[in-house]
Amino acid sequence: MPQAGLPDFADDLARALDACGAGRVDIPVIQPAEPFLDMAGEDLRRRIFLTESETGESLCLRPEFTIPVCRAHIAENVATPRRYSYLGKVFRQRRDGASEFFQAGVEDLGEVDEAQSDARALAEARALIASFAPSCEPAVTLGDQSVFEAVIAGLGLPAGWQKRLIHAFGNAQALDTMIARLASPDQASDPDPSVAGFLARGDVAGLEDHITAVMEATGYSTHASRSPTEIAARLMEKQALDATRLPPGSLDALKSFLALDLPLDRAADALTDFAATAGLDIGDARTRFAARLDALRAAGEDLSAIRWRAAFGRPLDYYTGLVFEVAAGEGGPVLAGGGRYDRLMTLLGARQSIPAVGFSLWLDRIESARAG
Repeated sequence: MPQAGLPDFADDLARALDACGAGRVDIPVIQPAEPFLDMAGEDLRRRIFLTESETGESLCLRPEFTIPVCRAHIAENVATPRRYSYLGKVFRQRRDGASEFFQAGVEDLGEVDEAQSDARALAEARALIASFAPSCEPAVTLGDQSVFEAVIAGLGLPAGWQKRLIHAFGNAQALDTMIARLASPDQASDPDPSVAGFLARGDVAGLEDHITAVMEATGYSTHASRSPTEIAARLMEKQALDATRLPPGSLDALKSFLALDLPLDRAADALTDFAATAGLDIGDARTRFAARLDALRAAGEDLSAIRWRAAFGRPLDYYTGLVFEVAAGEGGPVLAGGGRYDRLMTLLGARQSIPAVGFSLWLDRIESARAG
């Protein structure tokens, strides 16, 4: 049965997705909330419509397709490589439009040639935009989560700080705040006065006893969430991280990397020059980056028409490599976006690592671009 409100080009789009060799999958509208809350990122978490089952299970209206498509693949235990397509409504709180809107897309699971499947995802997304919004001048932006991770690992930051920065990647404001704190640890927030003394003395046992007493006094069950031991460990870790200062040379290197913004056909050389100047060994990430560029050229993509921004990411926590968006002109609304998410399948319960990449199309925005 046709879905109410579908744009008039939806049937043609569905056929175009079939032509990509991606089998159509139907995903229920009601989904368990936990995978999205744990893995989708803060930007999506705060916009999810939550509800609860009769048994108390936390549920939500489907906010995106990637996670449930991956869960369905794992549940069916089918062989890879396997490509899936979808077309249906997603539900998110949005400032700039309706809170329910149609998305379509492709998820490519299990293809071991990372460069080839990355190139195929970007090329298919761009070609679909060209077909269904031919009057707009698409602006394609590409980033790479794995290159960013290689750079911050090379700078020698503690694992906790690397995790913080990776979590902030793609959020310019959050990333700027993190870098400012690394430059001047004194900007970190002061600890709760009731625990400051324990932290200053490094008194873990005393801090645990204090937290236990507070929880008991307030009637908060020590079994309901994190234990006093876990809370104390997190507070100690936070104090150590807040006191970490990035040396000026390393800070300058990080800022120089994040400032890289140029046509993709010049990106590999720029990345090589940066690594040499900064004295960083990011050879593996750079090799994968260059292989993707070769695959894009082989797919017929004009690299000079694609923008690479080192600081560019997408506001979903599960990305691990390539990230990209196709917009309706410079500064225009995003019509398509996607990327690589190799860790997601195992986090969702797959027994073995499954490489994965995909993209989504925003049908309401494409419809507006067609009208314009």
